[in-house]
Amino acid sequence: MAQSKSTKKIFNMAYGIGAAIVILGALFKIQHISIGFLTGGLMLTIGMAVEAIVFAISAFEPVEDDLDWTKVYPELGDADGEGAGVNGMLSQKLDNLLQEAQVDTELMTNLGNSIKSFHTAAEGLSVASESISSTAKYNEQVELAATQMESLNGLYQVQMENSNKQSELNNAMVENSERLKEQMESLASNLSSLNGVYGGMLSAMSTK
Repeated sequence: MAQSKSTKKIFNMAYGIGAAIVILGALFKIQHISIGFLTGGLMLTIGMAVEAIVFAISAFEPVEDDLDWTKVYPELGDADGEGAGVNGMLSQKLDNLLQEAQVDTELMTNLGNSIKSFHTAAEGLSVASESISSTAKYNEQVELAATQMESLNGLYQVQMENSNKQSELNNAMVENSERLKEQMESLASNLSSLNGVYGGMLSAMSTK
């Protein structure tokens, strides 16, 4: 027996009100809310009891009958002596529908060709996508190589500056060595002259 709209509405209201009471009781319990004698534990107990009553009532809810599709599609019926002609009727109706929709062999062939063309175009797009990806990778490698070349140029420039500084230091050392040599020669000459003077003084003193 089909369930009436009023009965279904009553059951839906009972389910909704019961669920609301359970949620309200859980909220009272979690937030530790109390209004007079209505504490969280009491509200949760009331909510669970109401939900249990609702579930008990749902056990007596009428079950809806299945729809009789044979009233819409008579060919689905399995009456005695008619089962052998069901397949033929369905095939005939399918053929009629295809004819009404103007679905013929040529249309199916064109559809197949369109699908093949779409597949070929998709493959072309895939190849183009791979080419674009390869080009992007090549550009990344070129940029990386350029960055490395800039780093090498910077390193070479630093080495050149160090070499120039070292050359300047070597030249300064050579100049200092030459000056030291000149000063040593001058000192030797002065010592030789001083020795001559001392020698002359000693000879003069010995003669007296």
